[in-house]
Amino acid sequence: MASHIARRKFLATLGGAAAAWPLAASAQQPAMPVIGYLSARSPTDVGYLLAAFQRGLGELDYAEGRNVAFDYRWANNQIDQLPALAADLVRQQVSVNATASALAAKAATSTIPIVFAQGADPIALGLVASLKRPGSNVTGVTFLNNTLIPKQLEWLHELVPGPGVIALLMNPTNAAATLGMKDAYRAADVLGRKLIVVNASTENELDSAFTFLIQREVKGLLIYSDSFFDNHPKVIADLAARYALPAISPRREFAKAGGLMGYGTDVPDAFRIAGTYAGRVLKGEKPSELPVQQSTKVELVLNLKTAKALGLAFPLALLGRADEVIE
Repeated sequence: MASHIARRKFLATLGGAAAAWPLAASAQQPAMPVIGYLSARSPTDVGYLLAAFQRGLGELDYAEGRNVAFDYRWANNQIDQLPALAADLVRQQVSVNATASALAAKAATSTIPIVFAQGADPIALGLVASLKRPGSNVTGVTFLNNTLIPKQLEWLHELVPGPGVIALLMNPTNAAATLGMKDAYRAADVLGRKLIVVNASTENELDSAFTFLIQREVKGLLIYSDSFFDNHPKVIADLAARYALPAISPRREFAKAGGLMGYGTDVPDAFRIAGTYAGRVLKGEKPSELPVQQSTKVELVLNLKTAKALGLAFPLALLGRADEVIE
């Protein structure tokens, strides 16, 4: 009888332990990693860039909701909100911070890995020590924004030759604007053209900027890469049309919205590459040892309808290089 009771106690103990094993195993499983996604823009404006980033992440077998989570912070074009949003992601202790606003992200943490996708020179901005060996918690993908400025001005010069003034439209709140302005002045000097700079960071300031351009009898306009301008391609294209001002932007969306020319980096492809880097960091690679990638894929979009309205004709060589011609 005693042995029967002892046997029952043993089985009960064994059953209880067996029931506890799945719970213990579950508790030991690592938590799902979290990507903090910081953007100066809104999800409506840049959903296509987020989709490209997630495609890159998928190349490393990560998918949102399956084996990685996202914690989003959108500044909705309120640039002054970026520091607080970046700090909040640090408080949430995300696994990696993905952003096009790397300066705000870096100011918030020196330990959480940061993967950026942006057009400004990361060395000049102090984000990394070198492209080959970033040397800190920051790495990512850089566009060819400033590198393409000479070619953008050259094509604008071909379309509107002569001694007339060319203007550069910039957002003064953009940390990279000074670097781009220097490159534009040098390129204009090579072409023998006078360049003036006009600033705008709101829609009202855009109206005032174009009024100023017409008063100065500007013959052509180069739009600098900036999230505010990228969010308002039709507003700027409509203003350029109203004042019959030939303009070139680094974004294809400008030409598709009615602007004359769009020539610049294939930004979705750059965000795809950034997604692959985020995946590599999640798998254990250190940002300090991941070289900054330089996105070299560019696209040229020409709007023939706008050119005709302006009384301009694209050179055949330019038409031959175009990735898309809007008729």
